[in-house]
Amino acid sequence: MIFTIRHRTTYRYSTSVLLGPHRLMTRPRGSFDMRLIKAELATTPPATLRWHHDPLGNAIAIADFHGETDILDIVSTLVVERFESTVPFFTHPAATAFPIAYQGDDLAVLEAFMTPLTPDADGVVDGFMQDILDAAGTQGLAFLDGLNQRIHERVAYSFRWEEGTQDPVDTIRWQSGSCRDMAWLFVECARRAGFAARFVTGYLYDQATDLGAGGLTGGGATHAWAEVFIPETGWVEYDPTNRLVAGEALLRVAVARSPGQASPISGSYTGPTGAAHPVEVEVSVTSGTDMQTETDPVPVDLPSAA
Repeated sequence: MIFTIRHRTTYRYSTSVLLGPHRLMTRPRGSFDMRLIKAELATTPPATLRWHHDPLGNAIAIADFHGETDILDIVSTLVVERFESTVPFFTHPAATAFPIAYQGDDLAVLEAFMTPLTPDADGVVDGFMQDILDAAGTQGLAFLDGLNQRIHERVAYSFRWEEGTQDPVDTIRWQSGSCRDMAWLFVECARRAGFAARFVTGYLYDQATDLGAGGLTGGGATHAWAEVFIPETGWVEYDPTNRLVAGEALLRVAVARSPGQASPISGSYTGPTGAAHPVEVEVSVTSGTDMQTETDPVPVDLPSAA
């Protein structure tokens, strides 16, 4: 299925400011499960882009701006084709039996994704997942399914545009969080159970949004979920916000060891303290190839999508 994603971020300032370099993580990397058909990036004021890959292979653009401005407008428009995701259901039970055992080169690469990065001094996270582990017995996939369900049922979804991700302990105690918070809680729990897990950022398509009705939580917007490396299967998507596994509605842009590495836009400006107004964000995710032409931001060249 083909999707068009339009993501506009606007920063306004009360006076003219000097923009520093901005790091943009807006371009997906194609794979067997998703093909990038077209990518457009437009900015006001105009920017010079320097492209590179980060250590995980994500496409990163460094935008350099010249002169002062009282607005920064960044519009990313993508057309992608989504195919079937990797599903864990054909994995031999012995491959996912506890304790999880990655082998050889796989282990060497995955070790960085197996160590929890957040503290749990009071055992809050361990307590949250212990009965799921007990119920799963030796069955690793049963644990992952139970964890996905537990977070979906216990954590109330709370939408917010602000940057940052809650500590997993806070998400459990407050029983509330955004998709980022739920995904990060899932990642850290999976790591404590012995799995390699990573944080994923992208978008969520919801057919109900096209029809003007409610559907998936967070549909038609930026979204975050988790991926777990399952022996004999590879990276598999888990979205606790919607209790999805390997969902074709999940449109990946980037993967990261922690949420802090996955910000779509980050940068700085030089100007008076408090000059920045609240950020404005508009996101649409629709089926089809309706590429809109921007009249205000200035297009900048992107590498070929082929």
